[in-house]
Amino acid sequence: MDSRSGTWVSSAGAGSNLHADFGSGEWDAGPIGIPYVTVAGNQPRVPITFEYDDESDRGPYPIPANPPIEGGPHSDGDRHVLVVDTGDCRLYELYRAFPEGAGWRADSGAVWDLRAGGYRPAGWTSADAAGLPILPGLARYDEVAAGRIDHALRITVSCSQAGYILPATHFAATGGTDCPPMGARVRLRSDRIDPADYSGQSRVVVEALLTYGAIVADNGSSWYISGAPDARWSDDDLNQIKGLVGADFEFVSTGEIQT
Repeated sequence: MDSRSGTWVSSAGAGSNLHADFGSGEWDAGPIGIPYVTVAGNQPRVPITFEYDDESDRGPYPIPANPPIEGGPHSDGDRHVLVVDTGDCRLYELYRAFPEGAGWRADSGAVWDLRAGGYRPAGWTSADAAGLPILPGLARYDEVAAGRIDHALRITVSCSQAGYILPATHFAATGGTDCPPMGARVRLRSDRIDPADYSGQSRVVVEALLTYGAIVADNGSSWYISGAPDARWSDDDLNQIKGLVGADFEFVSTGEIQT
């Protein structure tokens, strides 16, 4: 456990409830969660214009017509667009993406070679505040239906400090050192949580949070776990995890804070 765990948990809210920030329903015109789409290797590529082009991977990107946008096409939120090119195993992610002419404009974007791994350059953002890829941290229905999530999940906190821990490469500070840095890993406490107390989809999520934990990837509501929307999610089932609170978590030490 990280020696600063208690302070970081308190700043995020020791009594605040855990939430599945995904499900089968919709908010306004868009589904709940961060959607993604897969395309074949012959998908035509379109130009991208970036607000922060000095930290973005240049286009063109293989974005299909009418891709799913986080929050729906009329959203004024983060508007993430995630595209997996199954032909060359690359992930293309955009933040605050809007269609423009024959292409798109976005605040930032990143391309990830899913066969190689690796980090963004130090200090660079991605389509996420922490400089991380988004899709690998999402809870996805197919893996839950198979009974296992074999990776850490993406989580948000209400405040973060001016620093990051690898694999994060960027920070977007909203608080002081009493707040966790981007890239900090948090896990459910095995001395407080028994997965046998949960059933169905929630049990799979709880087991993942005990085994792999979650990585702080963005500012937002504390203890919100990210996932991809899917009509097959059982929102009543996922509501079981709302009984978990910040005090049920602990931050673990995974490296030095970079500033």
